[in-house]
Amino acid sequence: MIRRRPLLLAALAAPAIANAQGADRVRVAVFNVSSALPYYVAVERGFFAAEGIEASATPLQAAPLIVQAMISGDVEAASNLVTLEGANINSRRAGTAVYIALNGQNARYQMEQFVVRANHPAQSLRDLKGARIMSAPGPANLAAARAVLAAVGLQETRDYTIQEQQMGVHVGALAAGTFDAAYTLEPVATIAERAGAARRLEAGVIATHLLGRTDAQAFASGAALTGKLLQEKPDAARRFAAAWSKACALIAAEPASVRPLLVQHMQTSAELAPTVPLVNFRMVRDLTPQDVADFQKFVDLAVTQGVVRNAIQVDSFLRAL
Repeated sequence: MIRRRPLLLAALAAPAIANAQGADRVRVAVFNVSSALPYYVAVERGFFAAEGIEASATPLQAAPLIVQAMISGDVEAASNLVTLEGANINSRRAGTAVYIALNGQNARYQMEQFVVRANHPAQSLRDLKGARIMSAPGPANLAAARAVLAAVGLQETRDYTIQEQQMGVHVGALAAGTFDAAYTLEPVATIAERAGAARRLEAGVIATHLLGRTDAQAFASGAALTGKLLQEKPDAARRFAAAWSKACALIAAEPASVRPLLVQHMQTSAELAPTVPLVNFRMVRDLTPQDVADFQKFVDLAVTQGVVRNAIQVDSFLRAL
């Protein structure tokens, strides 16, 4: 028995070792705002591991950097790539970023929003005339902010100034009065509000002012895979998507159970985590025709603004896995 026990233990361990050796490594660019939550859920709940995926995060706090990393091969996936950046690169280099899931945003599923410093008098977006505004980083965020303000009758330079700023400085800049307002994202907006640095002016502004319906889904970001991964490792891509789908389903069914991950990974306090708004995490296979039409309208608007350089059909870079 003494001699056989090591052999028995080795036999029992063999499947686990084989599985670990056979796991497909996928490097994931992560823009660390609340729309990255499915990545952390899939890691922490073992969904990736169960599918034979070894996921590793590469933190990148601007969409252009994520696109660059996908082109260079430094990452094979993105947790929450801005869709206008994805549309833009796909219009020039088809298959660079193929979305398997999209994040719906509106007044209910809050992500992008305008906030003002706590003592600013503005009660509506129109009241931002004369304001110094900062924006979440990247051309797509800047363009969305400008387009929303234009929709309520405000023009840059004439009525306001705007500068992009990294997410990490938004709360401090509002508290210091360096800027009057911000086009910002969650959980930063909630953190700023609870810290007394800001007051929420209006959330879900893309759906309301650009798509024309408060209940529209503004698919401003989503999970994407590189065309290279899809082509060279289709089974790994399928398994990655399966893990992502499980994460999205868990967030929808039991949001309270995964909110602690906002504390663990996104510098959100335990007090705030239960109240931070979450977007509508949707797999591409679950999109409705209206969803796709809203997404197409969003991208078409970006084409007219020059944010997306060439017209493109959104279904050309969507993949139902």
